[in-house]
Order: sequence, then C-alpha cells, then structure tokens
Amino acid sequence: MPAATRLGARALLETVLDEGSWVGWDRAPLPVAPPDSGYAVELAQAAAKAGTDESILTGEGRIRGRRVACVVGEFGFLAGSIGKAAAERIVCAFERAQAEQLPLFAAPTSGGTRMQEGTPAFLGMVKIAAAVASFKSAGLPYIVYLRHPTTGGVFASWGSLGHVTVAEPGAMIGFLGARVYEALYRRPFPDGVQVAENLHARGIVDAVVPVERLADLASRTLGILDARHDDSPPVTRPAEPPEDPYAGLEPPGRAWDSILRSRRTDRPGVKTLLKLGASDVLLLRGTGQGEHDPGMLLALARFGGTPCIVLGQDRHRTTLEEPLGPGGLRVARRGIRLAADLDLPLVSIIDTEGAALSREAEEGGLAGEIARSLADLVMLPAPTLCVLLGQGTGGGALAILPADTVVCAQHAWLSPLPPEGASAIVHRTVDRAPELAESQRVRAVDLRAEGIVDRIVPEHPDAAEEPEAFCRRMAEAIHQELDALWRQDPPARLARRLARYRSLGT
Repeated sequence: MPAATRLGARALLETVLDEGSWVGWDRAPLPVAPPDSGYAVELAQAAAKAGTDESILTGEGRIRGRRVACVVGEFGFLAGSIGKAAAERIVCAFERAQAEQLPLFAAPTSGGTRMQEGTPAFLGMVKIAAAVASFKSAGLPYIVYLRHPTTGGVFASWGSLGHVTVAEPGAMIGFLGARVYEALYRRPFPDGVQVAENLHARGIVDAVVPVERLADLASRTLGILDARHDDSPPVTRPAEPPEDPYAGLEPPGRAWDSILRSRRTDRPGVKTLLKLGASDVLLLRGTGQGEHDPGMLLALARFGGTPCIVLGQDRHRTTLEEPLGPGGLRVARRGIRLAADLDLPLVSIIDTEGAALSREAEEGGLAGEIARSLADLVMLPAPTLCVLLGQGTGGGALAILPADTVVCAQHAWLSPLPPEGASAIVHRTVDRAPELAESQRVRAVDLRAEGIVDRIVPEHPDAAEEPEAFCRRMAEAIHQELDALWRQDPPARLARRLARYRSLGT
C-alpha cells in the first residue's frame, strides 16, 4: 500500500487546475480570538507555518477548460481543523458556487473540529452540511477528494456528501481519530480500517486515485455530471422496424431457444456493452454507506455522446450460489438518487438469474428494497431507459424495469421465475419448462405485443457469436432512445410513464 502524502492546498490546486486559472474568493477570516491571547498567537504561528490565513482556501479555476469552484483544506494550518472562520468560508463558497451555477470540487484534509473553539466550532458542521444540501438540491455536481488525513466532523459532514467521492492512496480516513480511541479505550485502533483502500473495498469511496490522475478523473466526471441539454439536431432513428427476428421458429422451441441462448457464458454482459458501446465510462463503487454488491454495477457513461447514469446487473459476477442481494438494490437506488439530483438520464440494464432467496436476503430487507426501487424508478423526474440484455428473472429483474422506454435484445426474456421453477410449480416437473416459457409469453416479441417492450434489437443470430457488432447495435439504440427522451417535456414524460404502467394488463 503506498504511503500517503500531505500535499499542501496550493500545491494541490497547481496540480489539478489549468495553469494560471486559479482565482481566490477568500476575504480576511472572521475574528475568533481576542488580540494578544494565546489562541491569537497560535493562529498567527499557524499562518506563518502554512502560508495561508486559515485552514481552508476557496475560489475558482478551470479543470481541462471547465470552470469549477474549489474548497481545499490546508493541513499545515492547525492540522486542517475547522473553526468558526473556516466553516464560514466553506459555506460562503458553496453559496457563491450555487449562485453562479458552478460545479464544486472539494479536497478536505483535516483533524476535525478545532478544539480551541469548542462546541460553537463543532456545530459549524451543521451549517456546512446545510449549505452542501442546498447546493446539491440546485442540481449542481459535487466531487470530493479525500486526502491524508480526513477525520472527525469534516469526514462526517462535507467529506461524505459528494455525488462522487474518491480518495488519495494510503490516506487515513475515518470518523474517530486513532489517538482519541487509544486514549479512551487504552488499546490500539485496529490496523487497516481507516485506510482509503479499505473504504473503497467496502463501498464507501468510489475510487482511490493519485493526485497526478485527479485532473483527468475530475474532468471526465464533470463531463457527465455537469452535462447540459444542447441544441444539437435529433439523432437519426431507423426508418422501418427490423424484420421479425423469430421467423422460421415454431413454438415451443422459439421461447426456449432464446432462454438457452441468453444463458451462454460467453454472451456479452453489461461490462462488455460498456467497453464496446460506451465512452467516458467511470465505475462507481457501492452505496457510499459501507455496502457493495458485485452483482450490481453503477457507472457514469456516454452513449453516442449522451451522458447518463448506468446501473446494470453483472451476469458474470453472480451465480445461483451468490445472487443479487438487497445490497445490490441499495447500490441501484444510489444511482437513481444521482439521476434525480442531477437530472441525468438513467439507463438500467437487466441480466439476472434472479434475486437471492436466503435468510440473509430476508433479514437484509430484500422485499422492501425491491418495492422502494420500483417506486423510485416510477416517480423519477429524469428520463429513464431500461435495457433487457439477457436473463430477466423474478423480482431482481422487476426492481429495475420501470422506465419511459424499454429496449430488449432479441433473445432476452422476462419471467416471474426461471421456466424450470415455474414448471415445477405448475406441473410438478421441470421437464415442461420449454412449454411453460412459451405459454407465459416471456420472449421479446411477446413482451412488445403486451406493451412491456418498445423496441427489439436483433441478434445475428446470437449476441455471443457477434459480441462487438451486437454491442454497437445496442449502444446505438440506447443513444437514439436517450436522445428522444431527453428532448421531451419532463412533466409530460413522467405522466406518460405513469399512464404506461397504469394501463398494463387492462
């Protein structure tokens, strides 16, 4: 594990921002100490040592040409601690960034609340959190880079509220300082807990990034999060629907044929689709709350230049022995919140053998997470597109299905249970699975006839045999549908979505 550094605030800004673009916003700090007091002497000494007048610098600059507000900590000033003056400076920066509609990049490094100022400084974290919440409610992107060290109230307020949160390699990041823990409990704090790499593994930070790569990552991230609708012409759509992809197949073989094809281990999944069909892909990690499920992917990406939030079931990371659990749906709901916060299109990609059926899933609230995911998606103000990419089994698939538009691969399908399980219930044998799959109308053309699917993307004859061509064809369909959705009037789009699901089955 690399050793963490303590890069100063100005050095960090010089590394991340375009040369010569920094413009400071700071005024003289609020007076917080009586003249000639011991604390006043400490502040003067800290300023001389750090070369800054407080533990926080604020201002604006450009990252790869994009104007961005910045709030950066200086650990050299009293261990980066936050008192009343620093808190006021942070709040003013968020307020100005919101007024000027700027995204904000924060790089905290701090030992937490300034002990010399006690409880009033401690309560400053509340007003900082309120300023961040107001900023985010305005639909503005907030990126956080946690540096070594970031602890206490700073980590527990503005350090943990980013839309995207990354960390410095080897950085100590945590709520309780190890020194305090040892003093209170008279034993060492466990090794390896408050380390950036462990937080990444646990789904608390999205990535661990050295400062040399930070400008590139911030630029790519803001390119998605700070996207604005433009006046480019609409994307050209196919003039005629494709020919019937099931011509020549007779029941019950046609539904069962698709199911068998969808289960091929070499069939392209969500990661292959992103690799071959998308650009500017940035994978996010977990819920941001200490939970990660490898079966649910969350990413920022572009399809044909259109930015979006992607949440997708990773068929190659789950099996019947380790299926999608409630944590995976909480990852998905983080993606839904991102789309809502930033008014970005959401693309959900279904490819699952089904949700977990276990004690852990029941005690983890699986049913409630399915219900909340359904409700969140149905009411999401942002454009939504669902892609049925392969297997679509049970509540795990249903949880991320609701959308304005549903696109389906030719051999994808949707069913309450695997056909074998449904056959066992109805016929007390799995041998009639092909027959039951046909009667349940699980295949793409049946779903389209029922109004569940809007568009079928053909396979020639199977995505596994033409992965690159298929992924590019599917990506182009996603691009076309997203472009059309983004141009619609938002209230009318939401009304159509609600009417779509109200009319199903009637």
